[in-house]
Amino acid sequence: MQRLSNLAFGLLPVILALGLTTIILLVVGAPPLEAYRNIVEGALESPDKLSSVVTAAVPLWLCSAGLLITFAAGLWNIGVEGQIVAGALLATWLALNLTLPALLFTPLLLIAGMVGGALWGLLAGWLKVYGGVHEIFGGVGLNFIAIVLTNYLIFGPWKPADGATMSGTEPFPPLAWLPRLGGLPVHPIAVVLALVAIVLVYFALGDTTWGLKLKAIGKNQRSAFLMGIPTQRYILLAFLLCGALAGLTGSILATGVRQRLIPGISAGFGFSALLVVLLAGFRPVWVIPIALFFAAVGVGSPRLELNMQLDSALGGTLEGLIVLFVLLAQGVRRRLREA
Repeated sequence: MQRLSNLAFGLLPVILALGLTTIILLVVGAPPLEAYRNIVEGALESPDKLSSVVTAAVPLWLCSAGLLITFAAGLWNIGVEGQIVAGALLATWLALNLTLPALLFTPLLLIAGMVGGALWGLLAGWLKVYGGVHEIFGGVGLNFIAIVLTNYLIFGPWKPADGATMSGTEPFPPLAWLPRLGGLPVHPIAVVLALVAIVLVYFALGDTTWGLKLKAIGKNQRSAFLMGIPTQRYILLAFLLCGALAGLTGSILATGVRQRLIPGISAGFGFSALLVVLLAGFRPVWVIPIALFFAAVGVGSPRLELNMQLDSALGGTLEGLIVLFVLLAQGVRRRLREA
């Protein structure tokens, strides 16, 4: 009976989201089955598309791994978008000003991204711990600052020789590009790093004293403090680690996906990762397939615009509806248990 209940509460939100999306398609006069077919084919029809799905999943994996840490401590790290940007900024500065062999340049740029993101995350943590600023407000403010700083650098000190445009900075030297797998748009180093990050977070939160203490802070910060846990240090460390993984994402986006810094380099991956973690129920194992689903919808949705003259944002609508109905189902289930 318990298994049937788990299955029902797992499938019902997806069915409801698909049903509501189908209604939207019918209202605008579009055949739902053709729309879904276009999304699936747009994501899976060729090795190039499959590689693009994996490439789009990497930022979600990395940011989700970081967010699992801050969520374990009871923290809503909305500033993950700014931390992505901070990592991309520091990696860009090195890429534009250094020339090294690729064997040294690639790890240096990735480490630089982690350092940039970690410092930006630590700033959000410092504002919360010592400034009394809630992490949501601090994160939103730091996101805005990171975006403004990026635009200033692109249209100011880092503008291309032929003039500043929305295309971003000059392309990085090829030695600074993250290696790809043959001619496919996928970066093996990035994939490995993202999956390793999720595995490490899984074991750190589930099988270590550090993880248990972090969860204790998330359950009740005051009680954890009275038990002797250095809550401020743990909170700062959670922000630092999450920022490091977000900054690594920024470095990968700049050196691998774009080979330059562009406005909006974070591309909303930080906010999408929040949805992934919520949909996964804060379980690291489920982050991997759910992020792949989000990536597949994102890669496949542009086919709606090309073939059916529908806005590609419909894919994002489907993702958002699934998350909404999952959260509603979790709330209903909690109420039934308490009744």
